[in-house]
Amino acid sequence: MDDKRVYIIAEAGVNHNGSFDMARKLVEVAANAGADAVKFQTFKADQLATRGAPKAEYQTRATDAAESQFEMLKKLELGTESHRVLFEQCSVRGIEFLSTPFDIDSLRFLAGTLGVPRIKLASGEITNAPLLLEAARQGRPLIVSTGMSTPEEIEEALGVIAFGLTTPAAPPSRLAFSQAFASDAGRLALQATVTLLHCTTEYPAPFEEVNLRAMHTLRERFGLPVGLSDHSPGIAVPVAATALGATIIEKHFTLDRGLPGPDHRASLEPAELAAMIKSVREVSLALGDGIKRPMPSESKNIAIARRSIVALRPIRKGELLTSDNVGVRRPGTGISPMYLWDWLGKSAPRDFGAGDPIS
Repeated sequence: MDDKRVYIIAEAGVNHNGSFDMARKLVEVAANAGADAVKFQTFKADQLATRGAPKAEYQTRATDAAESQFEMLKKLELGTESHRVLFEQCSVRGIEFLSTPFDIDSLRFLAGTLGVPRIKLASGEITNAPLLLEAARQGRPLIVSTGMSTPEEIEEALGVIAFGLTTPAAPPSRLAFSQAFASDAGRLALQATVTLLHCTTEYPAPFEEVNLRAMHTLRERFGLPVGLSDHSPGIAVPVAATALGATIIEKHFTLDRGLPGPDHRASLEPAELAAMIKSVREVSLALGDGIKRPMPSESKNIAIARRSIVALRPIRKGELLTSDNVGVRRPGTGISPMYLWDWLGKSAPRDFGAGDPIS
């Protein structure tokens, strides 16, 4: 991943509605829009939720209110063969295949069987120590979303990851996690492995609760790269996050916001996804390196826009230079007006015509 380029994840998630054909179309949309990666979700419903687990309000509004979370999730599973074909499709299209695992079997399948280059962990897993530990032990970069989390919970999660990265054979415990987080080896391992994503876990997230400045808080507290997993409407927030230094932008997209399903309404449609990626790329370029200097494109305009000390009317040699006969005018090819007062009160060294640069 290029350190100077914002890494954009087009989050297909479960917006395929369980349809393999729709999943393939989502890959095409993400690739055509210019995303760096397209991300799905990999899970086994019976390892993710009990049969009596309730749905979130946004899920109830967007799906059959009578079905359970388990029933909803069961319809949204993608099989292992579908994953393999999608992985190959991404390879052909030149876009990275990612998927968020929600159980250890799915994690091992993604990392071990498919060989995904990095692992993205969802906000809901911030307290799932077994999954965090297993993810750390896969030896891949980790992207960790932090929606619904306090800094203390994030620190605990990072402690689990630090432990997994530095002590592969030791027995896990909360004390061991804390010690790993506090250790030099743990900190270095986290810095080499983890990117945190600020997130507001609501679909759609209200603008007044996006709290983009929390990105700075995460960066300062944990010393890790920070990005944004965005659920707000439109594209303004991801673009603003880019200006605030986000290294990763993740955004849900769909083929059609009117489709049934839990996440479609909080997702971008194809043209919006392309517009967001274009805007993020432009802002990322515009950030530059922070060094204030004349840029190549503007250097040619210096002489045009600046001024020189000139004669306001004809001046004879030996005549006193005053504010009545000397002033500043474009172009800036002569002596800078910064030296005007060095010349006032002196005798003209030669004859000058009106508009001639004083020299």
